[in-house]
Amino acid sequence: ADLFKTAGADRIMTVDLHTAQIQGLSEYPVDHLFAQSLLAAHVRETYAGADLAVVSPDAGRVRLAEQWARDLDDCPIAIIHKTRDPLRPHQHDTHRVVGEVRGRVCVLVDDMIDTGSTVVEAVEALRAAGAAEVVVAATHGVLSDRAATRLTGCGAREIIVTNTLPIPEHERFPGLTVLSVAPLLARAIREVFEDGSVTGLFPEPR
Repeated sequence: ADLFKTAGADRIMTVDLHTAQIQGLSEYPVDHLFAQSLLAAHVRETYAGADLAVVSPDAGRVRLAEQWARDLDDCPIAIIHKTRDPLRPHQHDTHRVVGEVRGRVCVLVDDMIDTGSTVVEAVEALRAAGAAEVVVAATHGVLSDRAATRLTGCGAREIIVTNTLPIPEHERFPGLTVLSVAPLLARAIREVFEDGSVTGLFPEPR
């Protein structure tokens, strides 16, 4: 935030901060936009009529899952219960699925996909619990450390991200859908320049 200020910025727009409190680090206005409506609209259109369940990859994303469930006509929620091994950074031991997923199209939601290990483990757990299909939706496709290779064979029907980060062709794979956040940003920028309400267009999730 200090570097942006030094460079001359007097306002910043972000999309899906990992932690909303990051906004407080800035002394100038920060417009925090959310890509959930874009992602959820794609899921509603693509999987219309399917028996859906929204799945949180861990306890920390339950609120996000609740917001998604409201967007998807109050479908049920499940949680992947897992523990962290302090000796294995960035890896998790998946235990069990809490919630009813059998026979459902499960929408696994998160804010970003980094190495893809969490997604792979979650998809395996959901398929083992009887999920008919697994769809993964996340805003930021970091896709580091051979993530594309892992995700290609993970068993998910579709992995949906946005273009908040550039995804080069060699990192793209069958089943990957990249949605554009350009219309979202354009609407917000227009509101700023016309002294409108960015908050009104993109309210913070409850």
